[in-house]
Amino acid sequence: MCGIAGFVGPTTKNINSSSVLRNMSAIISHRGPDDDGFLETMTRDSCYQIGLSHRRLSIIDLSTGHQPIGNEDGSVQIIFNGEIYNFQSLRDELIALGHRFATASDTETIVHAYEQWGERCVEYFRGMFAFVIWDARNERLFLARDRFGKKPLFLCEVNGVLLFASEIKSLLTFPGINAEVEPSAIWDYLMYRYVPAPATLFRGIRKLMPGSYAIWEKGALIERRYYQPPDCLEYSNVPLPIDPVGVFLEKLDEAVNIRMISDVPFGAFLSGGIDSSAVVGLMSRHSSQPVKTFSVGFAESNYSELGYAKAVADQFKTDHHELIVSQQHLMEYLPELVRFRDAPVAEPSDIPIYLLAKEARRTVKMVLTGEGADEFLGGYPKHVYERYAALYQLIPGYIRHGILEPLIQALPYRFRRAKTAITNLGLEHFEERMPRWFGALSDEERRELVAISKPDIRSNGVQFDSSFENSALRRILYFDQTSWLPDNLLERGDRMTMAASLEARMPFMDHEVAAFVSSLPDNYRVRGQKTKWILREAMKRLLPATILQRPKVGFRVPVNEWFRGIMRDYLYEHLISPASITRAYYQPKVLEKVLADHMAGRQNHEKLLWSMLNLEIWHRQYMK
Repeated sequence: MCGIAGFVGPTTKNINSSSVLRNMSAIISHRGPDDDGFLETMTRDSCYQIGLSHRRLSIIDLSTGHQPIGNEDGSVQIIFNGEIYNFQSLRDELIALGHRFATASDTETIVHAYEQWGERCVEYFRGMFAFVIWDARNERLFLARDRFGKKPLFLCEVNGVLLFASEIKSLLTFPGINAEVEPSAIWDYLMYRYVPAPATLFRGIRKLMPGSYAIWEKGALIERRYYQPPDCLEYSNVPLPIDPVGVFLEKLDEAVNIRMISDVPFGAFLSGGIDSSAVVGLMSRHSSQPVKTFSVGFAESNYSELGYAKAVADQFKTDHHELIVSQQHLMEYLPELVRFRDAPVAEPSDIPIYLLAKEARRTVKMVLTGEGADEFLGGYPKHVYERYAALYQLIPGYIRHGILEPLIQALPYRFRRAKTAITNLGLEHFEERMPRWFGALSDEERRELVAISKPDIRSNGVQFDSSFENSALRRILYFDQTSWLPDNLLERGDRMTMAASLEARMPFMDHEVAAFVSSLPDNYRVRGQKTKWILREAMKRLLPATILQRPKVGFRVPVNEWFRGIMRDYLYEHLISPASITRAYYQPKVLEKVLADHMAGRQNHEKLLWSMLNLEIWHRQYMK
């Protein structure tokens, strides 16, 4: 796991390429504290200069994995962030085709795969990756990102120069790049609680989309999508295997096993939920030593899952470590984590994940996690509720909006899921309902609160590409796989672990596992009110009933209570004091009512208030 950065553009005496590359590299040194490497070159006519920089976190091939790595004659050079889990079988295939290897690294496999298959090489890789290749023979730059966007790659084009980097902060070191806010992204952020790709909050800086590659030649850049999650397609009604649950377990077990390839100590994050417990249980099958597990909890016992995690750790006899997070940690680390993320911290759980990563890094350099299980197997309550949206909307609008919704909204906080469900099911437009399930505001609420002008309507992103003839479940899963997951959860996972120089691997996001579960009927994922049905059935062979039957909690941080307690003054200072930069974004009376209703316990606005707090912190960090 590493950090990459660089540029390609017209040759000019105004740019000291060595200094530029070292600045771009130094600011992301946390991503690769073990080594750095650089390449400076030009096209044959000296019209364009190319600079590549790499920060290395050594996981595989510790002695010879220095980057950039080239082919036999040095005409193809790569900088790479990620892991290719099938590199050994690809290496054997490429050697049989006549390629010669100088290292034992997965990185060199990409170089020879590019030589052999060109841009189609990405289709051969099983793993997580963002890489940049300079092809000197064809004077072409090839940039690629993995299928689901586990690894980041940001782009910026300015004055004919293409910049690229694992983190935005690296781009901001380039001469002449100024941090400016993108107003339309503010509007999106207040609905989604994150900025959907390809945009970012920074004007002119965008993401290379998951499952995409880009080719730069002679000053021109084209981007192409090579992969879409299989849930964009309708169920094809293919014949089922005799034992679908058994086949699923075999595929998941293999996905775990290949992610345990490492030349350094590793472990697992263990929350006590079914996802991470499944990963730990399967890891124990393939490890001759106790698996190192790491769990985080809160002083507030209602929010702590440490007891469940301890039960799993005891069952599999892991080397278990626990960490307790307090309110004070939140305020202490939040500005720092906004800097690490280059974006508002969308989820309060970023803080405990970062602290857990720091704790784990004391003894390991890599962990496996349960990330992605909910988005591929249907693990959220919304995956149950969304199936009833069309039926609910058959009820006349005056009954839904005038009677049912006010009655449900008047219920106490413990009915928060019912309140969320009834509000969202009433939104008739799919494009509004999808972000609102986990978002902060509906379009109407956003218009009421936000004082800045709404930007021109833009075309919908890839998260709405799935066929409208598709099932409700597959449509919402496709949204999760192309928006909620890459633009929020995976960004969180990457930045918070890499901030601690720790690599995280996600077996549930193996694209072969995803393809298999997508080939099954919907009820293998959500059956009645039961979520992740196939995983629960598979884990009956491995996990205790206490883990399988417990209700979904999620990695919740008690921000609702903290905002009414120790964080109250902190929140008010950031949102409505004279020092607040972002208060100009909001209608003052509406903002005051939101705060008053939350503090009085009339409504729980923790998602919105958290989002607004982080937006203010982000402005203070970048918009001086």
